[in-house]
Amino acid sequence: MSNKSATPDGANDRANRVKLMIFDIDGVFTDGSLFFTADGDAMKSFNSLDGHGVKMLQSAGVQTAIITGRNSGIVAARARELGITHLHQGVADKTIALTELLQTTGIPATDCGYMGDDWPDLAVMRLCGFAAAPANAHEEVLQRVHFVTTKRGGEGAVREVCDAILRAQNRYDGLLAAAIGA
Repeated sequence: MSNKSATPDGANDRANRVKLMIFDIDGVFTDGSLFFTADGDAMKSFNSLDGHGVKMLQSAGVQTAIITGRNSGIVAARARELGITHLHQGVADKTIALTELLQTTGIPATDCGYMGDDWPDLAVMRLCGFAAAPANAHEEVLQRVHFVTTKRGGEGAVREVCDAILRAQNRYDGLLAAAIGA
């Protein structure tokens, strides 16, 4: 894998094969900040553009999943809201969760995409056919992915990846035409 952005050679072909797109949460759907109340309750902030991107992927027939190291009711609620049925939380070894997803969906790893931002994501990224990272991911991740967004985690990076997949699969223009009523 190499550090490339936009739609570099090879990344488009890889994105074209994605049938299951898997996302980390902290640093990908969020900016990576962790907010805690005085009572110890955690809070997270999500970008609505990212959520719409996930829904568009689903409408184009791409399944979506989350694999995250933390357990969070907030993430479970966001997954429900977005219709993400494959939710793996509190995962220490993300490759085990990936193996379960592959068995459940019947989709080979070569037809899966994964978006992460830090070292716990690296092993899964190596197994998936398409690996993406937000612009502010750790440098070791940026050097090993097929696609680097121009946006930072929590600021539209997920949407950028969703759009890239939809473009690679020639679905973007049709979805846009439907949205504007053309």
